[in-house]
Amino acid sequence: MLPVYKELNGLLFYPVQYEGEELEKNVFYTGAAPNQQAIPAVEYLMSKDGGEAKRFVLLGTDYVYPRTTNKILRAFLKSKGVADADIMEEYTPFGHSDYQTIIAKIKKFASEGKKTAVVSTINGDSNVPFYKELGNAGLKATDVPVVAFSFGEEELRGVDTKPLVGHLASWNYFMSLKNPENDKFVKLYRDWAKKAKLPNADKVIAAMAGQTFKAPSGIMSKMDEKNHHLHKSVFIGEVKADGQFNVVWKTPGLVKAQPWSPFIAGNDKKKDEPK
Repeated sequence: MLPVYKELNGLLFYPVQYEGEELEKNVFYTGAAPNQQAIPAVEYLMSKDGGEAKRFVLLGTDYVYPRTTNKILRAFLKSKGVADADIMEEYTPFGHSDYQTIIAKIKKFASEGKKTAVVSTINGDSNVPFYKELGNAGLKATDVPVVAFSFGEEELRGVDTKPLVGHLASWNYFMSLKNPENDKFVKLYRDWAKKAKLPNADKVIAAMAGQTFKAPSGIMSKMDEKNHHLHKSVFIGEVKADGQFNVVWKTPGLVKAQPWSPFIAGNDKKKDEPK
């Protein structure tokens, strides 16, 4: 896809969290890079507030985002002294719906003497059967907390949330954030629409550098002048019985994206600027 945007000098605004490891002039990355979502989530799980996890299950859908994110997380965990034997890595195909076997493996892995947490990069429809089976198996957040990167308020509408209270999600925005900007955003969202003519790509690229706006998360977000990624706050939210999230932790300020993860060998030689 990227060669087409470059050849035609088009523009792509990519709003979904992604694995990083790229940087392009014709793309503006408004979703989270790993250091703006995955790394803070694991740091939280390892902290006293997050339960001081010592063992980790890296569970994801089998495609590039989960595999690359987990490659980064595995290297990060090793840098924190976590042994390979204390990391379990599992993948399921798109559309997977039978999580009994995997959750049984997680329960066995968690029973081996150290506080265990699950880091979920499950994507798409598979989230609903995973969380349903989590509830069926009685795997509570107080025993084995799950933190997810692709599971939010909309997905919670499809499951019984009572058994899931206390499980976590790591996002840069939650609907339940309490601030005037978010109150206004939530009220206007459903009616909001905007049309525009086709933009001049070069003018937009030049104009986007350094743009700031007051995000509904309550922070003044900024489009980085060089790396075309938004500076973001990171929030960890606990699932509530009403299908919303209670924010239990947030970064003290904005986090600048690292398109090239420092936990991938050779990235220290790559420049933080698109060509």
